[in-house]
Amino acid sequence: MSDSLILRSPARTIRKRALDFIHLEASGGLVLMFTALLALVANNSLMASSYTGIFDTTVTVQFGAFIISKPFLLWINDGLMAIFFFLVGLEIKREVLEGELSSLDKAALPIFAAIGGIIVPAMVYLSFNYTNPATAGGWAIPAATDIAFALGILALLGPRVPASLKIFLLAVAIIDDLAAIIIIAFFYTQDLSLIALGWAGGGTVILFLMNRFRVMRILPYALVGIFVWAAVLKSGVHATLAGVITALAIPLARPDAHTPSPLRRAEHGLHIWVAFLILPLFAFANAGVSLNGLAVSDLLSPVPLGIALGLFVGKQIGVFSLCWIAVKSGWAKLPEGANWLQVYAVACLTGVGFTMSLFIGTLAFSDASQLNGVRLGVIMGSIASGVLGYMLLRVFCKTDAQTETDIEDDTHLFDTV
Repeated sequence: MSDSLILRSPARTIRKRALDFIHLEASGGLVLMFTALLALVANNSLMASSYTGIFDTTVTVQFGAFIISKPFLLWINDGLMAIFFFLVGLEIKREVLEGELSSLDKAALPIFAAIGGIIVPAMVYLSFNYTNPATAGGWAIPAATDIAFALGILALLGPRVPASLKIFLLAVAIIDDLAAIIIIAFFYTQDLSLIALGWAGGGTVILFLMNRFRVMRILPYALVGIFVWAAVLKSGVHATLAGVITALAIPLARPDAHTPSPLRRAEHGLHIWVAFLILPLFAFANAGVSLNGLAVSDLLSPVPLGIALGLFVGKQIGVFSLCWIAVKSGWAKLPEGANWLQVYAVACLTGVGFTMSLFIGTLAFSDASQLNGVRLGVIMGSIASGVLGYMLLRVFCKTDAQTETDIEDDTHLFDTV
């Protein structure tokens, strides 16, 4: 063996292991868990002042009279998260046009599950906060499901989980995301600027005209999308919605067999960046709960308790009960090869709300103490839901229950974050 091959071998081995980790189904969720833990350590150590100082630093971008000046934290929450919502929009469009939401027969059960998973957690939260107008606005926080975390936990179980359950959870999480987008647009919008909305509307028209005239390059959509993002940011509507608007204009169909789908190309290209940079950075910036002076009474205060129980109790009751009603009424069917115990275990996993719940929490509250309560509630509820769902699936899913076909089908189910 030559010296060059010997020298290259360790590098190739390291590269292969790194690529294997990146493509591991659970890796996105594991990275999120690590960065959340890192944020918790950073904000409760000698680095606390540096941790908060970094995200409080003002960053300014100016083009002539147009200026955007925000703390670094808001550039992450309003800017980078718009790219995450762009990816969510791509996933929603693909699933509606040709995926698990493309027909009523396929979408019925996930739709019922998502409705229950929104209404019941909100009711649980409001049962603790309805008398206080200052905290009642957080009702939507426990209504969200974190796709990366929930699917990452399923991936840890390997092929013992029926492929149909993974598809069901993915569909529920995507519908949850769509509902969260609608909730943000209607309930977490500040004072509107009609002029800025007009500019955003003009940019949206251009996006859909490009789609109509079969523009297949992604760059023109990206440039107009940035313009729409800036206009939406100035309008009072939350800027992340610009990501969804832009995504819906990206063509899915190919003009010929030799041209790759722009939507699929964008989705594939963004996956790693969102999973391993944007979401971990968001988690690090927003999950740093300060435990300084924390008492048991703080854990039992209305905001964290309402969020934690909304995620842990409300989600599983809402999702499972609406699934049961839909199936028993003949409006939907159980996932193929799955039973009620397995559906209940997946319902528990929908209580892992981490990323989207934290995001909605930043829109609902601005006070530091309330945001700390949001983080406590989201972390408690998500951990409890994830642990219970994982344990139940280990018990209810037999290792030998999967067929060879199911195992082969699993390989593409976790490409989505």
